[in-house]
Order: sequence, then structure tokens, then C-alpha cells
Amino acid sequence: MLKKIDKLILRAVAGPFFLTFAVVQFILLCQFLLKYLDDIIGKDLGAGVLLQLLGFFSVLIVPTSLPLAVLLSSLMTYGGLGEHHELTAIKASGIALTRILRPVALLSAGLAVGSFWFNQYVVPMANLKAYSLLWDVRQQKLALDIREGVFYNGIPGYTIKVDRKTGANGDRLHGVMIYDQTGKNGNSTVLLADSGRMFTRFGGGYLGLELFKGASYVEQPDVQNRAAATFIRQGFDHNTITFSLNSFSLSRTKEELFSENRMMLNIPQLQVAVDSVQRHLATERRNVPVQLGSFYTFVRFDTLGAARNRAVEGWVVPASKLPPLTASIVQQATNRARNIRSSTGATAERLNSIARTSAEFRIEIYRKYAQSMAVFLMFLIGAPLGAIIKKGGLGVPILVSILFFIIYYVVSIMGEKYGRELVMPVGVGMWLSDMVLLPPGLFFLYQAYNDSGLLELDFWRRLASHIRQPWLKKMAEPEEEMAVA
Repeated sequence: MLKKIDKLILRAVAGPFFLTFAVVQFILLCQFLLKYLDDIIGKDLGAGVLLQLLGFFSVLIVPTSLPLAVLLSSLMTYGGLGEHHELTAIKASGIALTRILRPVALLSAGLAVGSFWFNQYVVPMANLKAYSLLWDVRQQKLALDIREGVFYNGIPGYTIKVDRKTGANGDRLHGVMIYDQTGKNGNSTVLLADSGRMFTRFGGGYLGLELFKGASYVEQPDVQNRAAATFIRQGFDHNTITFSLNSFSLSRTKEELFSENRMMLNIPQLQVAVDSVQRHLATERRNVPVQLGSFYTFVRFDTLGAARNRAVEGWVVPASKLPPLTASIVQQATNRARNIRSSTGATAERLNSIARTSAEFRIEIYRKYAQSMAVFLMFLIGAPLGAIIKKGGLGVPILVSILFFIIYYVVSIMGEKYGRELVMPVGVGMWLSDMVLLPPGLFFLYQAYNDSGLLELDFWRRLASHIRQPWLKKMAEPEEEMAVA
């Protein structure tokens, strides 16, 4: 019987899980696309490059969307079982709630382990592929877009201006002006034409401009006298110019150049990087006294013995034996103090920068553990809460899931920021969201195990009465003592 119940629950959770996982993936993927939309639009990247970007970013958001999918699917599953009284029937047969939750709990634990493996091996590789491709896309020029009345300099070495464009595809040009800047003397060649036609050649790798009824003006400078430069005018009825479009093609950068970024490393590699940064930080801290020593003059008494050193420490120089305080001495002291403050400020900023770098590497290590644990914690919240709410479907479960996911997301961002800025320890900051979710999960599990009507008015009335009774009793004690007196 128990195996049949397990199969029933797993079949019930499978549909909502895959549905919610796909929906969450789509929503988060749209967020990524909106973030980088300006870097993608208008560059004629082609379907292949766009599909690669979508695929890589879909992989990157899996660790974020998995906890929400587990929360929503478990809440919908046990809420649906409670709504149709199936949960009550199973409990009536003598099966405890913890046993009913076990199949989905084991599934969630397996998903948590799988999420950790995914974070450890797949996400770093996807980060390397995605962000190296995104870097190349950002460096890619916009697609060829010659507009009316606007100087266009997207083609290296040339500036083109067109007064008017006609034709079905805008390939007919009128009032064409071309500045040839490929020579050593700048705009030494200018082409003017009444009309022209624009087309691509050699498989789209070159742009052809067929010009009609125009003239070319070429400046011939005089080496000895710049003002005596001459111009050569040459008219034409038909002229064809070809421009290379290699600068508009997507050139790929070697992925090895991005492989040292913290987002592209797994835990052992991140740990090596942390150790290296920490050793660098320790070395810099040991060098601080040496750097400050150049601003002072020290007298060492080590050769006099320990007793003599203690006696020297107690020396007091009378004011009469001090040199007179002149303006030059004050200025020297002021300059030295200013130099010390500048040096210590720069040193402190450098040490803080190294410490923040170490924190960023440690953040990536803790993130892999914290995101994996969040998968199981979301089950711990969703399943008992669904058994308490007893509502399936997409109404109440979605509202509750969004509420808890917003809390988890906001707290995780806040903890990461505090850890990066060294406001709190990195480990505490990265585990903060999980620590916030754990008490509500245990509370909901306790309430569901004891069949508590957490969302019923009678529950809150009883809770309020339990809270009021001790206060009423304390307030009544002084009155009884006064009556006895």
C-alpha cells in the first residue's frame, strides 16, 4: 500500500514540477534577455548565435529556478491532495504525515544533490561559453544601416551620406556623398553622385555601391606649400565601389582568456584562488609597518639590555630642552603628517580591495552549497504548507510561492552584498537566506504534523487567548494581594 501511495504522490508532483520549472525558466530567461537586449538588437547575429545565447543562459538560471519549482510543485501537490480529502483518507489509515512527505522529500534531496553537481561542473562551463560569446556580441558592430541625411561611418575608412533612399528595400540612393579616409591625408578624396544602387556581393561579404552621374575630387597637396594644394576633378557616368564587410562579422575571442574569472571556476579552483589571495593579503599586511617606518626616525636600545630599555621607555624630556617651535618645523611636521595620512589611506584601500577580491571568490564557493540547500528548504516549506492550506491549482499556491521566493531572493542578495562589502562574514551572508527559511519550514512541518488549522480563525483566537492569559493573571495578582491586605 505504501508503495502505491508513493507512486501516487510522485505522479502527482511530476506534472506541476515540470510545468512550473518550464514557466520559471522562461520568466528568468526573459529577464536575462531584457538585461542584455541593447547588446543584441540590430547586429544581425543570426539564428545560430541567438540560439547559443539562449541555450547557455537557460543553463545558468537552472540553480535559481529549481528551488522555486520545488516550492510551487510541492505546495500544489499536497494542497491538491488536501483539497480532495485524499490526504485525510491516507492519514485515517494510520499513516503519519512524515511518511506521506517522504517520497517528495527524497526527490527533493536528490534534486539538491543534483543541483550541487550542476553548480560544480556544468554552470562554470556554461558561464565560460555564455559570457565569452556575450563579450564578442558586445564588440560586434551594428548591422549596416545607412540612413537618410545622416553621416554613416560604420565602414572603416569611409564616411557615407545619402540624401534620400527609395525602392522596396531602400537600395536606391539619391544624393550620395562619400569621404575616402583611407589615405594618409584624411579626407583627400570625395565622391559625389546624383544617384546610386546598393547591393551585396560575394555571398554578403562585401557591399557594392553602383554610382551614376557623379564626380570625384582628389586633393593633391604641395609638400613645400600646403596652401598651394591642387584639386583633381574627374567626372563619371557610371562607377562601382566595393567595401569589405569583414568588420561586421562576429569574431570569436579565445575562451582561455576568460577562464580565470571566478564565475568560470569550480570549488577546488576557487579554493586555490582564495588561498593565493589570502597569502597576498597577509604579505601586504606585514609590509605596512615597513612602509610606515620610512616616515619616522627610530633609535634602538637593544644593545643596552632589557632593564635599560625599560628605563629608557620612562624617560621624559623637559620642555626647556626641546628645540624652539618655529614655522619651518611646524610646516615639516604638517607635511609629514599629511604624507602619512595619504600613505595609510592608499594602503587601507589596497588592503580592502584585496580582501573584497577574496570575499568574491568565497562567495562563489558558498553559493554552490547555499543554492543546493535551498532546494530542500523550499520543499520543507511548500509540502507542509500545502497540507495546511489544502488548496491546489494555480491560485493560492502561486501567491504563497511568490511571497517566499521574494523573501529568499531579497535576503540572498542582501547577504551577498553584505559579504562582498565585508559588513558581515561571507559564510554568514551567503547562508543567511537558508537560515531565514529554515525556521518557517520547521514551524510549518510541526503545525502540519499536529493537524493545526494555521489558516483558520479559531487557531488565531486560541493563540491570542493563550497569549492573553499570562498577562491577565499577572495583572490580577496585585489586586488579590491588595484585597488580602
